[in-house]
Formats: sequence, structure tokens, C-alpha cells
Amino acid sequence: MKVLMLNGSPHEKGCTYTALCEVAGELNKAGIETEILHVGGGAVHGCMGCGGCGKLGRCVYGDDLVNAAAEKMKEADGLIVGSPVHYAAASGAITSFLDRLFYSAGKYMAYKPGACVVSARRAGTTATLDQLNKYFMISQMPVVSSQYWNMVHGSCPEDVRKDEEGLQIMRTLGRNMAWMLKCFEAGRNAGVCLPERESERKRTNFIPAKQ
Repeated sequence: MKVLMLNGSPHEKGCTYTALCEVAGELNKAGIETEILHVGGGAVHGCMGCGGCGKLGRCVYGDDLVNAAAEKMKEADGLIVGSPVHYAAASGAITSFLDRLFYSAGKYMAYKPGACVVSARRAGTTATLDQLNKYFMISQMPVVSSQYWNMVHGSCPEDVRKDEEGLQIMRTLGRNMAWMLKCFEAGRNAGVCLPERESERKRTNFIPAKQ
């Protein structure tokens, strides 16, 4: 089994990376492979809403890592998204990245456990967690929880390593995801099928059509 981890920080080996590594350590102990993909260090296009991905099967932009992440999610069993807090929200890079990834490749996410972790010097963490969790919840992904909200605090990796509670939260998250993945595997081996999907997806428009 494998979990893809997205690092949405502009700093490749910063606070967010430190938190992700703590989670990865527990997953690795449980025999689950992890890969941390740094997506916050370069320019990331925002979604244009062009609908091209529906025709091409991939995002029309090919000069960043969105399509590469989509390919990795075909094989991955779970997803963890990490971001620093920027103005009480996820980084602009990871927000644009996830908009396009989930819009163009959401079918590869369904029924796979998802979790997010955030890092901040002081505040804005819960708003950021709420923002990131919405990507999972709209895509039929079971959300993995920990013993507290998935956050660490500090201005640099050395600060984060002093956040004993935050690091424990990360380790608990890793163990919980490993447990969930193994439960899902046991279910598949026992013949438990995925939930049946309705043939037609309903879309309600609250603005009535002209009579």
C-alpha cells in the first residue's frame, strides 16, 4: 500500500515537511510506502473552468505537477495534503493545485482515505483545515482524524520539533490512517464491495427557469 503526500509549502524542507515526515514515519512503520511530492515551490496555474479535462482525461495545463499527481493517485491508496497557513487559509499554490487535481482526477480519489495537516506560527489553522477537508468530503473520501486537529506550530522546523503535542498528533494521524487502510484491505479481501452509485447524479439549480 502507498500514500501520496502533497507538500504545499513554498519551503521544500520547512515546517509543513517536518509535520508530513512525522506522519510518514508511522505509516512506514506499519509497512505502508509514502511519497512526499513538493508542489508549493513553483508556479501553479489556477483552474480556468474550461472543461478541457473532461475531454482529454487530464488537465490542459502540463507544465506543473498536477497531471503527475493524478497519475500517482491512480495507484495510491490514500492522500495527505500539507499546507502552511497563509492569511488564515491554505497556500495559494496548494489551493490552485487541488482545485485542478480534484476537478480533473476526482475519480481516482473516491473511497481512498484522505487527511490534511497544517502548520502555522500562531493562528488560522482551523480555518485552513476546514478548507482542505472540503476537497475530501466532496469526493467520497473517508477523512482520517487524529486526537486533536491536525496542526503543528512554529516559525521553523526546529520550532515544530519542540511542539510535542503537535508531533504526537501527527504520529496518531499516521497510525490511524494505517489502521484504516488495513481495514479497507481486509474488507476487500472479505468480498465487501464499494457502495453502489446511482446511475444519474442530480444537480439542483436554485434559480428557477423562465416560464
